[in-house]
Amino acid sequence: MSTTQSPNASASGLEGVVVADTLASDVDGARGRLVIAGHDVETLAFTHTFAQTAALLWRRPEEGLERALGEARARAFALLPRLGDALGAPDGMDALRASTAHLGADFDGPEALTGALAVLASAWARLRRGERPVAPDPSLGHARDYLRMARGRDPSEPEARALDTYLVTVSDHGLNASTFTARVVTSTGSDGVSAVVAALGALKGPLHGGAPGPVLSMLDAIGEPDGAVPWLEAELARGRRIMGLGHRIYRVRDPRAAVFERAVEALEAHGVATGRLPLARAVERAAVGILRERHPSRALHANVEFYTAVLLDSLGLDREAFTPTFAVGRVAGWWAHILEQRAVGRLIRPASRYVGPGGASPSPAP
Repeated sequence: MSTTQSPNASASGLEGVVVADTLASDVDGARGRLVIAGHDVETLAFTHTFAQTAALLWRRPEEGLERALGEARARAFALLPRLGDALGAPDGMDALRASTAHLGADFDGPEALTGALAVLASAWARLRRGERPVAPDPSLGHARDYLRMARGRDPSEPEARALDTYLVTVSDHGLNASTFTARVVTSTGSDGVSAVVAALGALKGPLHGGAPGPVLSMLDAIGEPDGAVPWLEAELARGRRIMGLGHRIYRVRDPRAAVFERAVEALEAHGVATGRLPLARAVERAAVGILRERHPSRALHANVEFYTAVLLDSLGLDREAFTPTFAVGRVAGWWAHILEQRAVGRLIRPASRYVGPGGASPSPAP
């Protein structure tokens, strides 16, 4: 990170406070650059599969990893009848959190739990539509099999490649809220399943992983490129946020938005009808222009969620499944940090500053 403070500095939300060294990723918000495991995301996303990226993040051999993920999917699918009503929750993140919590110690490993999340997320997507879960095919690549299980039909090669691009791109992103949560739980000596369940709880929050669906609703409401400016101005006049714009770290356009925009272009080039790309571009241009006029001192640009909505919708995933699909990719990064935190072996225990009456000492209680 380019901006640091001393560990004792007061910072709202721990912003700028470095609490861990990592080899997983580096986020340069000023330049709009994301490096994952030593590779620029705008290259990595189009040259590596999700399994290859997971191997980089976990610092493990690539050979055999795709097969291990396939075997983990098969083992997780066999457990579905024993999950009770965990996958019956109407909210996908509630279902994913509850079903993951059912997993035992034999899933306490990166391959096992990464494979399991793909099965649990796809099974929930099917069940909410009143359809039976689709059994995994361990011989397929992880992204392709997830899309097949979620939709109930085998994707084309361009579709499978596009989802690989998505999962690679969201696999890690610095010490975000869910990743930090996973590291805190791991630092207590707890197991990997508990750390991932806690991370899922953090990801559910709308300030972290919950906006791709609303972006799609916004595009639906606008309808045509010419309607972008009046619709956006009306929303701002009502005091509402514009979905998919602005980021806590990036002061320029989120590089992941560029990756997803390019992935949608690739789908169109291969004959996959997407339908929303011209509208999304028009809305982005209009929103950035309007917000620049209203808030000239604030840099508000498209973030990862803006083109996530367009890409995942183009792949035939329901908008309610967008955040669970994000978790299917981000679990690789969670595990990278879990493994790093296990190697550190130190409890994460920041201090707080008491500001109430009767305080006797500025030192934190043990």
